[in-house]
Amino acid sequence: MQKPSIFFLLCFLLQCFCSSKSESFVGVNYGIVADNLPPPEATAKLLKSTSFEKVRLYGADPAIIKALANSGIGIVIGAANGDIPAMASDPNFAGQWVNSNVMAYYPASNIIVVSVGNEVVTSGDQNLLSNLLPAMQNVQNALNAASLGGKIKVSTVHSMAVLGQSEPPSAGAFNPTFGDTLKALLQFQSDNSSPFMINPYPFFAYQSDPRPDTLAFCLFQPNAGRVDSRTGIKYMNMFDAQVDSVHSALSAMGFKDVEIVVAETGWPYKGDPNEVGPSLDNAKNYNGNLINHLRSKVGTPLMPGKSVDTYIFALYDENLKPGPGSERSFGLFRPDLSMIYDPGLSKSAQTPAPSAMTPAPTASATTLTPSPIPVMPNPKTPTTPAIRAPITPATPVTPVTLPPGLGIRGTATSFKPLHSLLLILVAFTLVELRRE
Repeated sequence: MQKPSIFFLLCFLLQCFCSSKSESFVGVNYGIVADNLPPPEATAKLLKSTSFEKVRLYGADPAIIKALANSGIGIVIGAANGDIPAMASDPNFAGQWVNSNVMAYYPASNIIVVSVGNEVVTSGDQNLLSNLLPAMQNVQNALNAASLGGKIKVSTVHSMAVLGQSEPPSAGAFNPTFGDTLKALLQFQSDNSSPFMINPYPFFAYQSDPRPDTLAFCLFQPNAGRVDSRTGIKYMNMFDAQVDSVHSALSAMGFKDVEIVVAETGWPYKGDPNEVGPSLDNAKNYNGNLINHLRSKVGTPLMPGKSVDTYIFALYDENLKPGPGSERSFGLFRPDLSMIYDPGLSKSAQTPAPSAMTPAPTASATTLTPSPIPVMPNPKTPTTPAIRAPITPATPVTPVTLPPGLGIRGTATSFKPLHSLLLILVAFTLVELRRE
């Protein structure tokens, strides 16, 4: 074999190896509002067996953070809303929090983001709202002091209710009530290259408009599409429309370069009898088609060519969560680690399914026109649907669980055979070079 041939073959295999890695843009939420969850070690083992490269925690549970050490899985940890006032008023408290929850485990545990609070801006708590930015600043300063400012980002998570307008997507704008607060937060995030984290849920949009064509639009299924009346862009799914409405809002405020991260999205596989939309088929279709869409790397119409980092809700059901039955039925896995349903994240399902993205060619598209209120409701504040159509129970599918609120699950591709091939080829190349 000639040296050039060996070189080009080596490059080819190296490229295959790099492209065969599991999707870094797909993560899962791990909520613990439950009394039946498996031990952290078992959860860490489960995560490592999937294609999830990131997991979002709602707190900073030391057991799971330690269990994920040396796994390479990126970890988003959370500072509780209740810690925000102390973090804001006392830099030493923020420093101690960082020492206890970050420095104690990093870098073995790959902490990538500290989320200060959850949906604070839309919580209605003015004390938390006024303290949010100072708390984030103090956490950032503590990370800077530990030389981690460029490695671990500081952010906070928002509900879709931060938008005052979301239809059409190009007209997306923040609620003027939060304008000054968000502008200051976004300036901080722009200065520190941290992401804007948002919780879009097509499930709740469908609940407020339970028509068959809306369901297809929300589930990435064949549909006529919906045209943005301002730009003429046709949207084929609700997820893209929601994310682009956030992008438009950021752009309108002068922060179009702030990265968007979807901190939560998902679909419940069951719910109460009067709930519109929960079913095993719908959950499997939404999460499966969403994952295919992300894998395609087509992006959104306003942000083409790049998949937005997305955390699926959720790894497990959380049986102690309040609210309707759907809130306790978002999980992908059961407490015994079996799957509730398979959204296509197994090792043999790494190729996007083209049918999920194919629009119906015959029907006419709906035109999305400007609206003074968000058409994509806040998941924590479900709107009352105009029609309460009963949902036909789905036929049971192979186990996979989907907890109520944040997360996604997947399976990793094995790299061992490719590693061995590369090592053999490198060794052979060295031998050939020595002969010359």
